[in-house]
Amino acid sequence: MSGSPLPLHVAVALDGAGWHPAAWREPGARPDQLFSARYWTDLVRTAERGLLDLVTIEDALGLQSGDHLAEPERRTDRLQGRLDAELIAAFVAPLTSRIGLVPTVTTTHTEPFHVASALATLDHDSRGRAGWRVQTSVRPDEAAHFGRRTIAGLRRDELDTPAAKALVAELFGEATDAIEVVRRLWDSWEDDAEIRDVTSGRFLDRAKLHHVDFVGEQFSVRGPSIVPRPPQGQPLVVSLGHGDEPYRLAARGGDVLFVTPHDAHEARGIVGRVREIEGETAREEPLRILADLVVLLADTDDEARERLERLDAIDPVSSDAAVLATTPSALADLLVSWQEAGLDGYRLRPAVLPTDLDRIVDGLVPELQRRGAFRTVYAEPTLRERFGLPRPVSRYATAGSPA
Repeated sequence: MSGSPLPLHVAVALDGAGWHPAAWREPGARPDQLFSARYWTDLVRTAERGLLDLVTIEDALGLQSGDHLAEPERRTDRLQGRLDAELIAAFVAPLTSRIGLVPTVTTTHTEPFHVASALATLDHDSRGRAGWRVQTSVRPDEAAHFGRRTIAGLRRDELDTPAAKALVAELFGEATDAIEVVRRLWDSWEDDAEIRDVTSGRFLDRAKLHHVDFVGEQFSVRGPSIVPRPPQGQPLVVSLGHGDEPYRLAARGGDVLFVTPHDAHEARGIVGRVREIEGETAREEPLRILADLVVLLADTDDEARERLERLDAIDPVSSDAAVLATTPSALADLLVSWQEAGLDGYRLRPAVLPTDLDRIVDGLVPELQRRGAFRTVYAEPTLRERFGLPRPVSRYATAGSPA
């Protein structure tokens, strides 16, 4: 690769005891603290110490399963249960200062008005560091928790059937509408709607609150929001994609897209396809594209492979993303080399928490810094600015009638 590499975006995905199913059994794991505020605060503070762009926090509306399409597992040797991701972000926010906080919130059974309010609150709470990881749900057991609709579910051997494609189109269409509703609600208060003038007794300028008047197949939302406009105007919207339908979702409503290439050639093809879809949607600002990788790190390649083999002997890992057992230095070389495929950065999934997160922060980050490929200080105060995204003006700033 000629010249110095461009600075990479590096995020981490936090999930339970880590992304390997046997992670909770590791000596360095803390299974007795998984449902404590201290555990999550320690993880996020470690990521912030490493100057990482953001943390995503996994969530779902059903118990964990080795296959996200499947019913919850009845086996008792795997971690089960989780805390609410948005609430984790909320209690971590005042205990951190710079790192982005991006909880997963599912659109399929969650009202966009609630999502908009919660994430706008998180953005105020964190002073401009909030994001939203959009996720859909195809599992029948999760639908049964709410009783509002029936979802037949998907099997991997039926993904190419007309029924499966229709269900995917329905759920991603709903998610696209949900993002649009949430974004409108974030804009429904103009930035200067609050007057707070004690002398005149006026707290609010009602002419600067606006109805959003969204009507779609799944939602009919009038607005305005109950939460004043977020500090970022629009908190960062991110999603994970494995094909054209989720790529379109991101192109229509997202800011950052996570993808799962297994080599540089595949990464180049994915980036090319995403850019084609962006062109079809007439998108102006290009998506920031980050590759997901599951990582196990050690001082030598042999030690890293031995770690993976030991964990796999207990409960083999299966992942949509590439699984890399290597050294921080070798991983840094790979991350820099894959940039040529058009990637903007990476979301790393630590195999074991906190062990592999510590090795990302204390091993990988210095290696990237030595290559000129990663920041040495947080420069931008908000998450949008960190990704080079401007703070948008409210779409209703010149609108007419008050709420």
